[in-house]
Amino acid sequence: MVITMENIPDKFDPKPRKFIVWLFVVSSTIMFGGFTSYYLVFSASKGKGHGLILPDAFIYSSLVIIASSITLLLASRALKKLNFSLQRNLLWLTVILAIVFGVMQFSAWGSMVRTGATLVGNNAAISFIYVVSGVHLLHIIAGVGLIINALVGSYRDIPAAKSQFKMEIASIFWHFIDILWIYLYVFLLLNR
Repeated sequence: MVITMENIPDKFDPKPRKFIVWLFVVSSTIMFGGFTSYYLVFSASKGKGHGLILPDAFIYSSLVIIASSITLLLASRALKKLNFSLQRNLLWLTVILAIVFGVMQFSAWGSMVRTGATLVGNNAAISFIYVVSGVHLLHIIAGVGLIINALVGSYRDIPAAKSQFKMEIASIFWHFIDILWIYLYVFLLLNR
């Protein structure tokens, strides 16, 4: 008997893949915890923080990323109710909000540069703002990739377990980076 791909039953097991996502979440938490710990030690040794009034674009981008988390939550609920059309629309809206968040981050950086707060300068605390928001933006790009993966899965005829898995992975990661941004923004506000 010849074994072909058609003869092999689909044994989809999401647990190992979900573990990898949780491992990435934990390692990212440790990394950003290290960034903020470094900042606290650095600013304590210098006796001052970054000394900036953060750009308003950071406030607006925080609202946008919270809205994107809500739309992703609603997309997950739509999938559970088998309302695929609503799920797709909400996933598209989440992607659009993620892009708006990225544009607002660039706008905030531009605003900082116009005030003289550059990435490379005399104040390493100001450089820290660029580094943490830039690394967070890389996480946003990864999250958009996971959301697009769930979106593509919603258009394909795949088993319900796989579709639910794609949605769950995107949700875990996206809500994590949402909470992470809120933490970073509040941290930067409190440590001027």
